[in-house]
Amino acid sequence: MPRDTTVAVFRPDDERLDDAAELIESLGATPVPDAMLAVKPTDATPRTDADLVVLTSKTGVELAAAAGWEPADATVAAIGESTAAALRDAGYTVDIVPEEYTSTGLVDALAGDAAGKRIEVARSDHGSDVLTDGLDEAGAYVHETILYRLVRPDGAGESAALAAEGELDAAAFTSSLTVAHFVEAAEERGIREAAIEGLNDAVVGVIGPPTRETAAEYGIDVDVVPDRADFEELACDVVEAAAPTHFQ
Repeated sequence: MPRDTTVAVFRPDDERLDDAAELIESLGATPVPDAMLAVKPTDATPRTDADLVVLTSKTGVELAAAAGWEPADATVAAIGESTAAALRDAGYTVDIVPEEYTSTGLVDALAGDAAGKRIEVARSDHGSDVLTDGLDEAGAYVHETILYRLVRPDGAGESAALAAEGELDAAAFTSSLTVAHFVEAAEERGIREAAIEGLNDAVVGVIGPPTRETAAEYGIDVDVVPDRADFEELACDVVEAAAPTHFQ
């Protein structure tokens, strides 16, 4: 595969962006690391009087652990394996990981035993209402704690400029918010329409169905949705779709 196959990645502005770039390089493509998310901690911590606590991201786990949070006797649920791994690395016991790594999957895993339970959902300010509404409908007493806010970093948008110029071969979106921030960055540069057209001439991968729906709302065609909501799987599928001869 040619080295000039460019793949944009939109991980948070920390080591995850570096790791994503390294992964794309290891697959033989040229990464375009364009941080569309930056973390702003709120200094809040999960409640300690819940029957069940839900963590939805590695970032949330790290912030809770750094603050010295302890779940006491609460059952601990993680939305996916990456969050579960972060919990275990921090010394927590993980009791529940849904088969489907989405808010819907987590509701399905918890709803049967949720009635009357106090459930704490600790996450970012952009968490899906599907999770909290679903648990509420299942009869739980749901409380949400915002551990951090997600904002668009200054200067984001290199990938949008490349897309507008027809120089981006692929893009891997990891959340609905990364899609929204990509479009906002393009809008600020006055290239929204051209950037979306450029994406639609490239291979676009998204982490799961909710992100696909958001992309569709902005007029972005999605080519790749991995079977699991996992970044490595997303990256591999996107690179393979952008340059299939690499894997033959």
